[in-house]
Amino acid sequence: MVATHTPGAAEVPDASGPRSRALAALFVTVAIWAGFALSARALGSSTLLPADAALLRFGVPLLVLLPALWRRRRRIAAVRPGPAVKIICGAGVPFFLAAMHGGALTSAAFVGSIVPGMVPLFVAVIMAARGKGLPRGTQPVGLALIAAGVAALVWRYVVPVDTDVLQGAGTLLVASGLWALYTVGLRDVDLDPIGSIGLLCLPSFAVIGLLALTGVLPTGLAHAAGSDIALFLVVQGLGVGLAAGLLYAFAIRGLGAERASVVGSLSPVAVVLLAVPLLGEKPTVAVLLGVPLITLGVVLANRRPRTPAPARPAPAVTVPAVTAPAASVPSPSTPRPEVPVDA
Repeated sequence: MVATHTPGAAEVPDASGPRSRALAALFVTVAIWAGFALSARALGSSTLLPADAALLRFGVPLLVLLPALWRRRRRIAAVRPGPAVKIICGAGVPFFLAAMHGGALTSAAFVGSIVPGMVPLFVAVIMAARGKGLPRGTQPVGLALIAAGVAALVWRYVVPVDTDVLQGAGTLLVASGLWALYTVGLRDVDLDPIGSIGLLCLPSFAVIGLLALTGVLPTGLAHAAGSDIALFLVVQGLGVGLAAGLLYAFAIRGLGAERASVVGSLSPVAVVLLAVPLLGEKPTVAVLLGVPLITLGVVLANRRPRTPAPARPAPAVTVPAVTAPAASVPSPSTPRPEVPVDA
């Protein structure tokens, strides 16, 4: 589209282009998140072991971003230990192994719903424990719907007891709690998305490499099928490890945190739809009930309470004999810029 300008007319910026690009970036991010859940389920039937997938997940972003990370080395090294531990543990090796193990015992729908879905609930608990206030507005309703959705997913495995599924669901809850720590840790650091990727991937790759070299975690990367390596390299390394973080940050800048979180909540639905043709999973009644509850709960939990509009100032009284510069008072109808919040 070519913009035309009329001489003497006021120039109106066209925001449709940037907004469309931000929306496209967000939908690609949702597809990548769905790919993570699908790959967590598919790992059990592939020739790769969890350590192999982790090496690809954390090693590929380091290799691609090495020059940019070198320029940010001082800022990364200056991060305080507390937030750094939250980020490294919350989205690093402990989270990755928990998500992969839970996915192997359950289904892609469980991974795609429980891991991202429970994050707002865990974050609310962490923030309340830190004295940052309790949920307000629609947030308590959203958190209750999330809990109800997870309960709907697992209820049919309680009676009779299915040990594997319940163990897998519990492991996924641990993974979600770890991701909540990662979310809180991101709010406490002053790093751009590339710096955050470096802070996460460098120690995670070192830890998983050490565990593989010492035999604590077995690895079969040298004997794995080339198609499996290529799949996990694209989905985990380039997709989850690199593209998702950068694209989501771009989407938040273009759409705002609230709109981005609403569209991002479609990830569980995308996982369920894609798992049918790709993994042969058939949605159960529990999935058809639990996933919409979790999705709606995430939407409501991410809505920020509206602040009341400031009262209009009383009309000024004009005094002919006195002149003074008028104070600039913003109108309540004036749109305010939206400040992005890391999720």
